[in-house]
Amino acid sequence: MPKYRIFILIAGLAILLLSQYKLIMPFAYKVVASDLFLVDSKDKASQVAISTPLSNIAFMHCNNYIKAELGADTSVIFPEKPLNAWTLGNYQYLISAEFSVTTDKAATNKKKYACRITYNNGDNEEGAQDFNNWSIIGVSGL
Repeated sequence: MPKYRIFILIAGLAILLLSQYKLIMPFAYKVVASDLFLVDSKDKASQVAISTPLSNIAFMHCNNYIKAELGADTSVIFPEKPLNAWTLGNYQYLISAEFSVTTDKAATNKKKYACRITYNNGDNEEGAQDFNNWSIIGVSGL
C-alpha cells in the first residue's frame, strides 16, 4: 500500500485541478458576467473631482461628524469647499479636505482628512439635509 499512496495523491490533485478548471471557474465567470451584482442608479462614478449639491451636502455632513468626534474641547474651522470630492457611484462620495484645529493649549494645526460617505435614499434627494439618511463609512486623518 505505501507505494500506491503517491499515485493516489497525484490522481487526487489532478482531479481537483481538472474539476476547478472545467466546473468551478466557468460557473464563476457566468456569475460575474450576469447582472447579479449590477446596481442601477442615476449616480455614475467619476474619476474626475466633482462639485454637485449632493457632494456639498456630503462635505457638510463629514465636517459635522468630525466636529462631533473631536469633542467640545477643540475648536475646529472648516473651509467653505473641500479640496476634492469624487463620486464613487450609487451615491457614495469620497471627500478630501482640510481643517484647522485649536486645542486647549492654543496651538493651531492644519489637518487633512478623507471621508467616505453614502447617501442611503438613492434617487430620492428630498431628505439629503438629514444626517440620518447618510452613512459614514470611514474617516482618515483625524
